[in-house]
Amino acid sequence: MKNDIINDMRRRAGKLQKLIILPEKDDARIQEAVRIIKKENIARIMLLGKEDLDKKKIEVFSQVFYDLRKHKGITIDQARETVAHPLYYAAMLVRSGEADGFVAGAAHSTPDVARAAIYCLGVDPRIKTVSSCFIMVVPDCNFGEGGVFIFSDCGIVPSPTAEQLSQIAISAAQLAKSVFGIIPRVAMLSYSTKGSSRGPAVDKVAEATRLVRQERPDLLIDGELQLDAAIVPEVAKIKDPQGALGGRANVLVFPDLEAGNIGYKLTQRLAKARAIGPLLVGLNKPASDLSRGCSLEDIVDCVALTALRT
Repeated sequence: MKNDIINDMRRRAGKLQKLIILPEKDDARIQEAVRIIKKENIARIMLLGKEDLDKKKIEVFSQVFYDLRKHKGITIDQARETVAHPLYYAAMLVRSGEADGFVAGAAHSTPDVARAAIYCLGVDPRIKTVSSCFIMVVPDCNFGEGGVFIFSDCGIVPSPTAEQLSQIAISAAQLAKSVFGIIPRVAMLSYSTKGSSRGPAVDKVAEATRLVRQERPDLLIDGELQLDAAIVPEVAKIKDPQGALGGRANVLVFPDLEAGNIGYKLTQRLAKARAIGPLLVGLNKPASDLSRGCSLEDIVDCVALTALRT
C-alpha cells in the first residue's frame, strides 16, 4: 500500500510535467535528486544558483517585492538585495507564473523558506493561516491509510488559536485529497478523548473541531481525541464508541507546534518512518520545505508532491 501510494504519486506528477524550481544548486543531494527526477520523468526542473539569476528579472522582481513589503518599511535597495537571493528569486518566479512551485530547505532553515514563501507568494485568503504538513510513511503498519499519514502542523505555528487550528485541519485535509486522492479522516489530537480530561488546551481542540464542522460539514473529522483513540480501532471502541472515525484517522492534527514537531520526529526515528516534507500549505501557490537532513528520496518525493499541488 505504502509503495503503491508513493509510486502512484510520482507517476501522476510525471503526467503533469510541471516546472519546479530547486534554488539550492550547490547541494550535492539536490544535484543527485535532479538526476533521478529527470530519469523518472517526474517533473521539469530549474536548478538555481547565484550565477543563474537574470539581472533584468531582479529589477522587475525588486519593484514587485518592494510594493508587497513597503508597508513594513523596506526600501527599494533592500528589496533588490532580497530578490537577488536564489530562494526569493525562485519564489518570485513562482509568483509571476514562470514556474509552478519551488522546493528548498536542504541548505536553508524552515523559517528562511517559510518567509520567502509567505512574503512572495502570499497567504490564501480562504485559509488565512500558513502551516506545514509531513507525509509520514510508516513501515509494517496497518494504521492510517495503510501506514501513510499526514501530520500537521509540525513546523510553522507555535501556539495556534482554535481558529488557526481549524484552518490547519482544513489545509491538511485538502492536501490528503489533492495529492493522494484519498478521503481524509481527520483527528484533532489532545491528551483528552471527548471530555475524559479538562483544561484550556482541551477546550481549544474541541472548539477547533466545532469550527471545522461549521465551515466544512463535508469533512470527516472528530475531536478531541487521544492518539490511540484516533488510530487504533480497538481502542476507539472503548474510549469513543460513538465516534465518527472509529480509530481510522489518516490525518493527524496536533494541538501545537511542540507536540507536532516531537510527534513526527519520534515516529520517524523510533518507527523508522519516512517523513516527506514539510509541505507548506495555506499559500496562494505551492512551495515545499525540506529538512536539512533530507535524503535523496525525500527531495524527489517532495518535488512530486509539489507538482501535484499546482
